[in-house]
Amino acid sequence: MKKLLIMFILNLPFLLIAQTRIKGMVSDRSGHRLDAVTIALSQQNNAATYALADSGRFTINTKSSGSFTLTATLIGYKTIIKSITLPKDTLLIIMEETAKQLGMVTISAARPVIERKIDRVVFNVENSIVASGGSAWDAMTKAPGVQLNSGNTLTADRKNVTVYVDDRPLHLSGDELTTYLQGLPSDAVSKIEVITNPPAKYDAEGGAIINIVTKKSKSDGLNVTLNSGYTQATYGSYNAGAIFNYRKDKLNVFGSYNYSNRDKDYKETDFVNYNTPGNPSFWNSDVVNHRKSAVNNYKLGADYQLSKNQVIGFLVTGYNAAGNGHSETNTSVAGGSNAKPDSLLHTITNSKSNTTQIGFNANYMLKIDTTGKSLTVDFDYLPFRSTNRQFLDNYSFLPDGSPASTSYHIYTPTTQDINIYSGKADYTSKLYKRWTLTSGIKYSSIKTDNTFNYFNNAGAIPVLASNQSDHFTYTENTAALYTSINGTVGNWTFQGGLRGEYTRSQGFSATLDSLNKRSYFKLFPTAYVIYKLNDNSDLQLTYSYRIQRPEYFRLNPFKTYVTPYSFVEGNPALQPSFVQNIELGYTWKKLYNITGYYNVTHDMFTYATVQDNVDHLLYTTQQNLGFSSNAGVRLSAPFNPTNWWEINTTADLSWQTERSAYLQGSYDYHKLTFNGSIDQAFTIDKGAGLKAELNAWYNTPHIAGIFDIDRTYDVSFGIRKTIFHDGTLKLSAGDIFYGNSFNVSSHYLNQDNGSLMRGDTRNITLSFTYKLGKNVKDAKQRETSNEDEKNRAR
Repeated sequence: MKKLLIMFILNLPFLLIAQTRIKGMVSDRSGHRLDAVTIALSQQNNAATYALADSGRFTINTKSSGSFTLTATLIGYKTIIKSITLPKDTLLIIMEETAKQLGMVTISAARPVIERKIDRVVFNVENSIVASGGSAWDAMTKAPGVQLNSGNTLTADRKNVTVYVDDRPLHLSGDELTTYLQGLPSDAVSKIEVITNPPAKYDAEGGAIINIVTKKSKSDGLNVTLNSGYTQATYGSYNAGAIFNYRKDKLNVFGSYNYSNRDKDYKETDFVNYNTPGNPSFWNSDVVNHRKSAVNNYKLGADYQLSKNQVIGFLVTGYNAAGNGHSETNTSVAGGSNAKPDSLLHTITNSKSNTTQIGFNANYMLKIDTTGKSLTVDFDYLPFRSTNRQFLDNYSFLPDGSPASTSYHIYTPTTQDINIYSGKADYTSKLYKRWTLTSGIKYSSIKTDNTFNYFNNAGAIPVLASNQSDHFTYTENTAALYTSINGTVGNWTFQGGLRGEYTRSQGFSATLDSLNKRSYFKLFPTAYVIYKLNDNSDLQLTYSYRIQRPEYFRLNPFKTYVTPYSFVEGNPALQPSFVQNIELGYTWKKLYNITGYYNVTHDMFTYATVQDNVDHLLYTTQQNLGFSSNAGVRLSAPFNPTNWWEINTTADLSWQTERSAYLQGSYDYHKLTFNGSIDQAFTIDKGAGLKAELNAWYNTPHIAGIFDIDRTYDVSFGIRKTIFHDGTLKLSAGDIFYGNSFNVSSHYLNQDNGSLMRGDTRNITLSFTYKLGKNVKDAKQRETSNEDEKNRAR
């Protein structure tokens, strides 16, 4: 190594003499740096050398000196042609706007906040002010068609979702999913794709898919983006991170690291009316929950071009989260018609949790020929571990303050280990030059090991209660084959696919001594048909059939206690549900959409409450219910009243039906519901890079199984300013009127209970991002035949 360093130092002068480098800056008349300007340097009888300006900066290397012709071009600006003599240290280029092309530049260069495609809606987070600076979880709730329901569950166009990151399933659910997304800054997210009818290449799991696409740099050389944000709600939270990319010749190395520290407050008011014959009572509870979490998200990967047509790569992703929570619940109990409490309960809960997930991926891509034939192979291994320790202490008092009964103290530690192995291969080819055929195979193996211990913590030494503890294991193996085809014939565009999945699963609870085995094979078709009526309008017809498998937390039979009289438990006997969706839509000028739809879910699984009026218990469990459907019409339209005002609107009117047998009865509920959103962007000062955004959405009351859910709404505002040329400062206010809360109630048979849940959604966020880096390759070299492989989705 020492000899190599000496040889490099001795030969450095000759290397510098062998080439001439010119650095420059390109801007407009106002001094604002211009991006994506093509710089060409030519000399008689020699091939031209090119560079692409990145945030106004460019560098060109040439092997000779003398007189050259420099050309600078950018759509919307006058082309500059000038003679220069090299060597030269620096060069400043000032370009003038072309009035005739200015409108074209605005239309082609400005990516709208919301884009609509054949099978998905794209929410460009990096262009949304109100979605920036916070967490990916916050940004998802701003995406069109995405709703946050009680219990922190997500739906998209009224269907349950599976969350992907960069086209890979996240394999998280429940609190772990929430923690992960709250720890991922939205400034690390490029866009969110809401795929309500996923193509056959995706797993058949989930009624819809939300795919989070993280930011990546396509520029050669070293590029780094720094981000930071501070959010003030009841308490302060902050995040910071960096995204980097280094691309040189055949090697591309990329990665990111983000740290998030969240301090959140959560309030809840509950009521239960126990209609016990001869002993009725009314229970009213106030809950204050304070939770802190520290989350690390990271990613490191590399792609290497083995040859012109081959790319091999690896990727490591992961996160670890540490959290602690403290909650206090005060419950008043009034019997009969007595308005005054007969007794008071005071419950204190303290918990500590740790979660770690690391994903390892190896991938290979082969471009077989120039007709479009290609082969991609992926192997993944994902280990996951989560631990939680909860201490619950309950005290009961009479109205005069004296003890009403013996205090209650328990300690419930839990551990969950999950290992996921998967491998897949996809082959793409062309048929008769107009059809693209894609086929693939995938196998996944999942094993979970869950331990729950229940200790009586009333004495000096905790005593294990084995009859209330449990050990639960669950395995699931799925083999899948799929094929899809798409192409255009005349005015018709077709895309269709068929996916077959064979699944075997087994769950065993040691304490319950119950073994649940399942094996099933299902076919899942998808179809998209577009008919072009004329240059401005077309019709679309889509159909999909998909499966929803219960998340792991829903299958886990353990009890999580809120108070001694209230707990949450899973159900290892849950069955998968199946979703059918059909849509007929009309699009005008590729901007304005109206769609009629009908979706139905059979054997829907969901949260359900059980109210024991004898022992005065209320617990939440998981149940398969019968039938859930939505029939409605969805509209979306963008408007540009002026060149500084952009509006995106969506509206969805639906007729809901919930029907099932449950407990000792049955229900058949119907409700007309509406949800709509409007996103407005304002360019206040284009030259100064000053923009603002106003986002609002509203949901009318709706139903979910046996639950009635009251209206929810959100109004958020943000403003953004470009500073230091490559920096962006954003200030936003979220849920200004505090309408994003859930008022849920159940009045079914002898069940009479409800909750008003308020999260820490009203907040102010200040964030800053800064991009730095330089290009070391010119634009001509970038545009090679292997660009698709280098920029393949990771």
